[in-house]
Amino acid sequence: MRNISRLVLVAVIAIIVGGAAFLSSWDIPAPVSAIEKVLPDDRFAR
Repeated sequence: MRNISRLVLVAVIAIIVGGAAFLSSWDIPAPVSAIEKVLPDDRFAR
């Protein structure tokens, strides 16, 4: 029973470390859609 618990703990740690390495090396592309919004002049102090 002790060996199974140790094996499960090692597997969980390996999954967490592997997931962190995958997320840190993944090149997520930035959004490319242009956002254009007109702001009225009365919103700014003069």
